[in-house]
Amino acid sequence: MDPIRNPFSPGAGTPPPELAGRDALRETVRVALERVRRGLPTKSVLLVGLRGVGKTVLLDRMREDAEASGLHAVRVEAPEQRSLPALLAPELRIALLKLSRNEKAKDLAIRALRGLAGFAKVLKIKYEDIEVGLDFDPEPGLADNGDLEHDLQALLEVVGTAAQKAGTALVLFIDELQYVQEEQLAALITALHRTAQRRLPVVLVGAGLPQLRGQMGHAKSYAERLFEFPEIGPLPADAARIAIAKPAKDQGVDVTPTALDSVVRHTHGYPYFLQEWGKHSWDTAAESPITEKDVECASKIATAALDESFFRVRFDRLTPAEKRYLRAMAELGPGPHRSGDIAEKLDRKVTSLGPTRNQLIAKGMIWSPNHGDTAFTVPLFDQFMKRIMPGDEWLTI
Repeated sequence: MDPIRNPFSPGAGTPPPELAGRDALRETVRVALERVRRGLPTKSVLLVGLRGVGKTVLLDRMREDAEASGLHAVRVEAPEQRSLPALLAPELRIALLKLSRNEKAKDLAIRALRGLAGFAKVLKIKYEDIEVGLDFDPEPGLADNGDLEHDLQALLEVVGTAAQKAGTALVLFIDELQYVQEEQLAALITALHRTAQRRLPVVLVGAGLPQLRGQMGHAKSYAERLFEFPEIGPLPADAARIAIAKPAKDQGVDVTPTALDSVVRHTHGYPYFLQEWGKHSWDTAAESPITEKDVECASKIATAALDESFFRVRFDRLTPAEKRYLRAMAELGPGPHRSGDIAEKLDRKVTSLGPTRNQLIAKGMIWSPNHGDTAFTVPLFDQFMKRIMPGDEWLTI
């Protein structure tokens, strides 16, 4: 069939043609943001889940929903080795400049811009990666103590006051939140706690890997009372079928029920994998309808595509010791696995593998569902590790 008309779009954060199975969560967040706008008690929302479940896509759609309803959104991704102040400052500046166009909020927004100027100026000494244009001179004493926890709290308070005056809300959309350092997470939690206490319309909608729940609790013990942690997992079978069948149907192409069952079986309902199988099944099929035979033929190509992109980009970041650790996990199956079982596979003591395990957690490759347990953050990574490191030679690498 015509590849130009292929509706499926595998890619990091690329919106799928049909965002199936997520309506209830989008509605939950919509209600939360409207409550914040009205000054009603509301918890911030942190989406947690494995790689490939569509957290980034959901976050972007929620941001679009928020902006369409007149809310002011700040959207950042927290990559490794970047500070939270450096990420937030430029986006807060844009949001405040927009707020300054509102006659009711103009003076407060300008004061917040002065606060941002002081915030950036004093914290640049500690966080050298802060780069932001300054539209006004700092206001002495406003968010300029040089202490992130105090200054971020003061800054979000004045920003929230301006948003309140304008009859709107400021929504911080932060992706990959697990990469934010604990000290900076603590400062963010403290600031959100203060704005919530004052009923100011500032809220966080974030996303991260499953370990984010524990990280927030370690940063501030009261975090669990400030946040909801909805878990984003693979799509139920019915929603997964819709994610394939509807985009194809919109292009005038049918997919047989057995073909849909085959796609669900191969992908386990993970949204990123659904896009890969949808794309390659479409390209494999000669005509409508797409059949089970087409899907089975496409599966080898889809698996190879995942190996060379989705999986390989993560594998290439690993040290030899980290690869051996993950290969030992894969030998045990999908997981989770006890640390002692992994150590036994490697013929090592658990304590000697602690640094490697910690490095893999820091890289976002594994997480600990329970004390002493270890699990992959990437779905089906155990199968990939067996393909990329077959046989027993990995034991001697």
